[in-house]
Amino acid sequence: MIGGAFARAFEDYGELPHASQVVVVTNHVVAQLYVVQLVAALKARYQVVHIVKLPDGEEHKNWQTLNLIFDALLKHGCDRKTVLFALGGGVIGDMTGFAAACYMRGVPFVQVPTTLLAQVDSSVGGKTGINHPLGKNMIGAFYQPRLVVCDLATLDTLPERELSAGLAEVIKYGPIADMEFMAWQEASMDALRARDRTALAHAVRRSCEIKAWVVGQDERESGLRAILNFGHTFGHAIEAGMGYGVWLHGEAVGAGMVMAAELSLRMGLVDEKFVLRLRNLIQRAGLPVKAPVLDPSDNAGRYLELMRVDKKAESGEIRFVLIDGPGKAVLRSAPDALVREVIDACW
Repeated sequence: MIGGAFARAFEDYGELPHASQVVVVTNHVVAQLYVVQLVAALKARYQVVHIVKLPDGEEHKNWQTLNLIFDALLKHGCDRKTVLFALGGGVIGDMTGFAAACYMRGVPFVQVPTTLLAQVDSSVGGKTGINHPLGKNMIGAFYQPRLVVCDLATLDTLPERELSAGLAEVIKYGPIADMEFMAWQEASMDALRARDRTALAHAVRRSCEIKAWVVGQDERESGLRAILNFGHTFGHAIEAGMGYGVWLHGEAVGAGMVMAAELSLRMGLVDEKFVLRLRNLIQRAGLPVKAPVLDPSDNAGRYLELMRVDKKAESGEIRFVLIDGPGKAVLRSAPDALVREVIDACW
């Protein structure tokens, strides 16, 4: 929707769950900007609205922070009909969804994403969870929200770095599923970075359409859904190796997509022209295209160690989302020696 943040966000949603009380989970940064507007919109439907404010940042996506949500739910005597509203970016959405999946074995929740990354990716599809020091999103559940409400007005206050991070998740949809969308991004990147509402609306809509189509065929990532993780195997290693929050998720995915494309090239699946085209688009989005060094003594070895913890790994064998020709993705393993060559070539 377009307009003042949440001014009429829930007027047309008769399917909102009924409850005597709801809980808005947000962080301290987003709360200062939008919690008053959201609470005002919710009080037209719900008698009691509680607010839980969590610390901001990927480094807080852990058990300790998750327990703050459970503490509030128990303190306020919340029951199985209590609705949780996740107001924020991907971290808030993931943790709120996981809390909803666990509390009393499942209560309803609604995603209200306020970042581009969350609007085009993490709020859609039902993946919830927290990080572990040894791996990103390794503890969680598949649990679908009752509703996802995207208000483009919230992107007006998004820091430039966060906007670019969100564009990484927009970019990934082209190489894996829709090259026409990638061509549109190339033509529209300046407008997207300038926060043109029409361009952002199309980016959010088309990204959600592609993700919904994939998730509709493979909700629990037993096959096709894995293609949505293009760039994420390398990217998650960057996040864990650098320390959560040092690189934003989208920044790590941006560099990770370059590495995955380079691996696709070296496995004979795409040509160099495609890799350069994708690299240029990622760079134009304001994202890093060179990977960081995680260990000066054995950089490739450290990447391989972290990637073996990836959820797509099988029996210790790393499986990568590769581009099997533009617009088509495939999940494959690769020889460690070849992966080492890619890592060494991409920093």
